[in-house]
Amino acid sequence: MNTEKILDQLIQVGVEYGPKLIGAIVVLIIGGWVIKVLTRSIGKLMDKSKMDESLKPFLKGLVGMLLKALLFISVLGMVGVEMTSFIAILAAAGLAIGMALSGTLQNFAGGVMILIFKPFKIGDFIDAQGYLGVVKEIQIFNTIITTPDNKTIIIPNGGLSNSSMTNYSTEEKRRVDWTIGIAYGDDVDKARAVIKRLCDEDSRIHKDPEVFIAVSELADSSVNFAVRAWVKAPDYWGVFFALNENVYKTFGKEGLNIPFPQMDVHVHKNN
Repeated sequence: MNTEKILDQLIQVGVEYGPKLIGAIVVLIIGGWVIKVLTRSIGKLMDKSKMDESLKPFLKGLVGMLLKALLFISVLGMVGVEMTSFIAILAAAGLAIGMALSGTLQNFAGGVMILIFKPFKIGDFIDAQGYLGVVKEIQIFNTIITTPDNKTIIIPNGGLSNSSMTNYSTEEKRRVDWTIGIAYGDDVDKARAVIKRLCDEDSRIHKDPEVFIAVSELADSSVNFAVRAWVKAPDYWGVFFALNENVYKTFGKEGLNIPFPQMDVHVHKNN
């Protein structure tokens, strides 16, 4: 008898909710496909527009999340879930989740701040959170950079937006600094003239402002020159390495010595 009642109840539930459940599943599948098509279309429209590259992945991800949330709520309504009660439960759950995921929400807010104030953009070379690299993508919660040795670094936007950061791509020009030493007893004026000549021979070094060369330190084993020159930002490392190599090759030919630390040991023999 109990078995018959249970079967009757199951049949009744199936008849009442079966079509709704099947319809909800169909809507969920079709809706998921439509959302993929829409987000892909939005991405193509963004690519054709002159929108900032930094905004594209952020907006695309945000639109996708909103559409999926709307689809989920619609499917629950089709099944017969009371939306008023559901919204109240959702609000309470949202508060609890928000407290648990405070760091994630901070990253979201950081991403919004980065896109609004634009301290950097895709393609910039930055130094942030202890990492040097080129900005590859600005996402909703993270920023992805590629290091000079081709490592992918994912940095949370929360910390990135609230801490100091150096952007090497903002300015067109950068100053290159060298410390070049000669041995005690070498001709200081000659060394200065050789360094100046090497700088003048490199077309990447700007003539205005003029290259700065001065004795900066009388160190333990060397007389050190401070050399400062201005170049285009993309030429920074090429010029830095080139002058180091040219100084090493040229100083020997000019009779100038590049010193290295030395220690004199005196041995006293007691009679």
